[in-house]
Amino acid sequence: MRLAFMGSPDFAVPALRALHAAGHEIAAVYAQPPRPAGRGQKDTPCPVHRAAMELGLPVRTPARVRRDEAEHAAFAALDLDVAVVAAYGLILPRPMLEAPRRGCLNIHASLLPRWRGAGPIQSAILAGDAETGITIMQMEEGLDTGPMLLREAVPIGPRATTPEIHDALAALGARLILRALAEDPPPVPQPEYGVTYAPKIAKEDGRLDWTQPAAALDRRIRALTPWPGCFFQNGAETIRVLAAEPAAGSGAPGTVLDAAPTIACGEGALRLLRLQRAGRAATDAEAFLRGYPLPAGTVLL
Repeated sequence: MRLAFMGSPDFAVPALRALHAAGHEIAAVYAQPPRPAGRGQKDTPCPVHRAAMELGLPVRTPARVRRDEAEHAAFAALDLDVAVVAAYGLILPRPMLEAPRRGCLNIHASLLPRWRGAGPIQSAILAGDAETGITIMQMEEGLDTGPMLLREAVPIGPRATTPEIHDALAALGARLILRALAEDPPPVPQPEYGVTYAPKIAKEDGRLDWTQPAAALDRRIRALTPWPGCFFQNGAETIRVLAAEPAAGSGAPGTVLDAAPTIACGEGALRLLRLQRAGRAATDAEAFLRGYPLPAGTVLL
């Protein structure tokens, strides 16, 4: 099948590799443009771009496509059977959605209609969902509103993290898109009930609010690590929390209760397991406290 692949982050790479290995003719790979990264701030291709170069596939990196008629014409000229989209990062306009003979199929990292939008994995963990999954969806102009072709669930364990769920869903998405192309299942409209939205995650979302229940803060740390990362303030210093777990204890929210260290929350307490100061390496709590004590009674912000 002649197709275009449109994706940018690590999540999309297994699907690209699976489509290539299955023998599909990939006429073009679309990815976000290279951006400055690293200490030297050199323009760096995104993961899909790098994978496409390894596979010898042509790559296009338009900065925008929504109102670019020349880009619409170039896309139509590819004469595609289908386009596969996985976390591309740009909104496709109607001329591009309708150009391939079978339209554009999206690999979405949730069980639609739950968690439409940009941050479905993090949102599922933050909400305490028992499962998430992959939906292969026929794209239309609405935000993740198109009819569903395939849908498969993945459990979210009690200590699951975003990287673990991300990798499981990326692999599942690669398997399901191959099935969708081979089987051409009939589209099923999304139900009108159960719709939720997953907003784009921002850096400030990582701030720990000690007035919240410990269970909610635990989910936040598991959902937002490694990016944007969770943090609190001790005076003027920002300290990142990379791992924690709910613990017994109570007190004024933000108060250090013991040397574990355990921090009182709005409900219950949170034991910090792995921490990092700015410009320092991440360490387990015991090693961290040898160089940066947090005495009982300290109030964290």
